[in-house]
Amino acid sequence: MSLQRAESGRSAGTAEETGSSRPEGAKRQRKARRAKPNRAERRALLNQKLHPPLVNIDPDGTSVEVLQPAPVPKEEAVRRVPAQGQHSGAAEHKTSRSSHGYRSKEAELNRRRHSSDMRSDGAHRVPMRHKHHAAGSEELYAALDLGTNNCRLLIARPEQRGFRVVDAYSKIVRLGEGVGRNRRLSDDAISRAIEALQVCQQKISESGVQRARLIATEACRAAENGEEFVQRAKKEAGLELEIVSQETEARLAVAGCVSLVDPEADGVLLFDIGGGSSEIVWLDLRNRYAARGFALTRFVRTWMSLPLGVVNLAELHGGVHVTPDVFEAMVSDVSKRLQNFPLGNELSRAIERGNVHMLGTSGTVTTLAGVHLGLKRYDRRRVDGTWMEQEDVAAMINQLLNMSYQERVENPCIGEDRADLVLAGCAILEGIRRRWPCQRLRVADRGLREGILMEMMAADKVWSNSNQKRRRAPRKEYNK
Repeated sequence: MSLQRAESGRSAGTAEETGSSRPEGAKRQRKARRAKPNRAERRALLNQKLHPPLVNIDPDGTSVEVLQPAPVPKEEAVRRVPAQGQHSGAAEHKTSRSSHGYRSKEAELNRRRHSSDMRSDGAHRVPMRHKHHAAGSEELYAALDLGTNNCRLLIARPEQRGFRVVDAYSKIVRLGEGVGRNRRLSDDAISRAIEALQVCQQKISESGVQRARLIATEACRAAENGEEFVQRAKKEAGLELEIVSQETEARLAVAGCVSLVDPEADGVLLFDIGGGSSEIVWLDLRNRYAARGFALTRFVRTWMSLPLGVVNLAELHGGVHVTPDVFEAMVSDVSKRLQNFPLGNELSRAIERGNVHMLGTSGTVTTLAGVHLGLKRYDRRRVDGTWMEQEDVAAMINQLLNMSYQERVENPCIGEDRADLVLAGCAILEGIRRRWPCQRLRVADRGLREGILMEMMAADKVWSNSNQKRRRAPRKEYNK
């Protein structure tokens, strides 16, 4: 006790000697330090000082464009003296990265599109007018699918086991309208498609997409002026479309949907009912072992592209007032075509063993699922991945067949855009069901766009090369 008093007295004496006015026991308050910019902030300030942004405002004030500044003269650039033994080229490269916003000469040359931009997988680097995402963040990918009926765009960035959608766009353009009769794309259909492609080009440019694949399918394959349309799209919309083969279309459909395959299934009958064609694929999974996800694309046993889709089938038989006889005529046309499916009898025997399910991706099956779920408004989160039993599918087809055209228009999961096409899609589905009666159907609200993204990211090895990096560093959210 006396020792504690001595110590406190000694402390008090020390405080009096130094002239401190702080009460006994009070903590010393630290002086607030002046906030200094860190290395990244200093670099950004220097870059902004050396390279002020050039802004071009249209006379009508409807758009603002940020242009790439001109190269800085050498006498104004920041000089960096390379250390002994360090190559001057490396130092020069670092200076170029910091002063030009991480844009290399090669990226600058990519502003002007030429044939060498195209990769072996059909994708290409997209020249950027400006970026909105932080330097060093993961690349953005874009996939565009211009089909017979729809124009769809998806912009995404890779994540650990897939990708996160940044932006999406879908517009019914009916590009293949009338192609079945005169083998040509009409002027009105081309105008609708060009208008949608211009919207897609704007989204791609504003998002700062660096890798893209833009495909056109059956309408452009079948039309005599398909290549002319591609050139016009390049000129008026600034997008280079690639007319893909039927085999490529089937493979991309598989790549986009395999994540919904039942892990216990021995096989899957996958189909994609399009506007001008329908792709049917048999995945034989009896020897897949632990393979899952994108790896299941290696197990395609056989496939077929049926030259019937919702647009040309509805044009052939009519899609507004569909009687049971007209519907049966549609189904008969589909059934005749399915007789040519390779290994069809072997697929039937595999289905009889009972561990094969259907996997459907199209507006037809998503519409059936929405009606089955009784949705008052279409909700992709509820539809994608939904299981339907054989009896449910038959009941929904009958329900749509008993609706009038106006009732189909007023249904929130169909609408005016699909009211004259949905029964043609149901006839294609019914033909497939009668040929191979699977007990279960899984609905996929995904398809070619997702397959394109998966293939591009797999080719770039974004998952295998950056797993450790992503585990160490937190993900940066995309800022629109």
